[in-house]
Amino acid sequence: MKQKRIFCGCGSRARITKTNRLSQNCADLYCQCTNAECGHQFVAFSHYHSPLSPSAKTTDELASALIKSLTPERRKDLHNQLSLF
Repeated sequence: MKQKRIFCGCGSRARITKTNRLSQNCADLYCQCTNAECGHQFVAFSHYHSPLSPSAKTTDELASALIKSLTPERRKDLHNQLSLF
């Protein structure tokens, strides 16, 4: 898969130095211009917009991946909530 390219205001490519994930679909991307004469540092925002084709994974596989991404505390909360049904 081809990586997304980030460009500085000067037109040069920028590198992503840090990613701060805000949710599963959104992230702040901390960037730095690769042009040494510019040196601009900035934060870009990346957001998942919409799918172009559905996932080939089953519902069970998707649910498992989501659960694995939770912190242990959130997993325990989810387990407690599901045990009520």
